Amino acid sequence: MAMQTTGDNSSGEPMMEINTTPLIDVMLVLLIMFIITIPIQTHAVKLDLPQNQDNPTPPPVEPIKNKVVVTGGDAILWNGTPVSLTQLRQYLDVSQQMNPVPELHLQPEPNARYEIVDRVLAVTKQAHVEKMGFVGNEAYGNF
Repeated sequence: MAMQTTGDNSSGEPMMEINTTPLIDVMLVLLIMFIITIPIQTHAVKLDLPQNQDNPTPPPVEPIKNKVVVTGGDAILWNGTPVSLTQLRQYLDVSQQMNPVPELHLQPEPNARYEIVDRVLAVTKQAHVEKMGFVGNEAYGNF
């Protein structure tokens, strides 16, 4: 029995093509080993869940206008009551669902940090506040 050869290699010359099948097999084995040894990625998502309250008090939202004051001590006041940015967003959401929508008056104090005022403006933008105005601009007349 004679062996059949493929191609034009009947003269006994060495083949110039490399057999890539073993190289591909080695590459696949290395790829599988690499995938197995990669540690599983764990992603943590931090959520601020509401606290369980027995008597939840409704937010102090006025039907005509509400005033947000940013003080020099980095405090945010909603109608005179200190609030966090999360509470501010909740109050804004409630106020935007009222009919008619109350006005929002934003009054940053002259010595308030711009970063806090910027965060308050970002929250009002996320809440899609329709009626908003800046009050107390006369305090900046001396600067």
